[in-house]
Amino acid sequence: MRGKGAIFLILVLGAGWLGYRFLPPHYNPFAPLQLSDPPGRITQFKLRRLTPEACSVLLDEANRQRLISSQPVADTQGTCPLENVVRVRNFGSVALSSSFLASCPLALSSALFVEQQAKPLARDLVGSSLRQIDHLGSYACRNIYNRPDARRSEHASAEALDIAAFRFADGRRVAVLNGWRQSDTQPFLRALLDSACQYYGNGLGPEYNAAHADHFHLGMRGYGLCR
Repeated sequence: MRGKGAIFLILVLGAGWLGYRFLPPHYNPFAPLQLSDPPGRITQFKLRRLTPEACSVLLDEANRQRLISSQPVADTQGTCPLENVVRVRNFGSVALSSSFLASCPLALSSALFVEQQAKPLARDLVGSSLRQIDHLGSYACRNIYNRPDARRSEHASAEALDIAAFRFADGRRVAVLNGWRQSDTQPFLRALLDSACQYYGNGLGPEYNAAHADHFHLGMRGYGLCR
C-alpha cells in the first residue's frame, strides 16, 4: 500500500507540475507581464511586482503601440524627490485635460486601464467613444489630506491620479460629482471604479468619504481596495 501511495503522490505532483509548466502566460503569475494580458488579479499581481527596468521596457512598448504618449522626466531632489517618472500626454486616442507626472507603474497601469476598461465601458454603457479624461492632477508634495501629522500622500511620489470627469465623442461630459448619483451615468462610473483594482492598488470614489465626492483617486499603494 505504501508503494501505491508513493506512486499516487508522484503522479499528482507530476500532473501539477505539467499543469503549471503549460499554463498560458496570462494565467501564470510568475510569467513576465505582457501588454496583451487580460485584466484580473494575476495581471494586477504582475503589475505590483514589476522591477523599474521591466516597467520601463513595457512602457516603451506601450508608447510604440500608441496606448500612451509619455516622456521621461529627470529625477529631482528635495522634500518630495521623484525617480523614474514620466510625463503622460495622452492615452492614444484618449486626450487629457492636461499632461501629468506619473511613476512608471502609475503610467503603465493607467494605460492598460484606459485601453482595457474605460474605452470598452464607454462604448457599452454610454454608447459613445471616450475622447478625453479630465483630471485634478497627480504630483503634489504633501501629506494625506494635508495633515501635518499624517504620512506622505501617494501624490508626493506621483503614484496617484485624481480623475474628475470623462468626455465622449457625442459631446457629453460625465463628471464624478454629479454623474455618480444619476441613473444614466452611475453604471458607467461604478463599473470603472469597480474595475480599477485590476490595475491599481487602490481606487477611492464618492462612497469612500466626502473628500472624494468629486473625483476618483487611483493610486498604486495597497492590493485591491476599491470603493
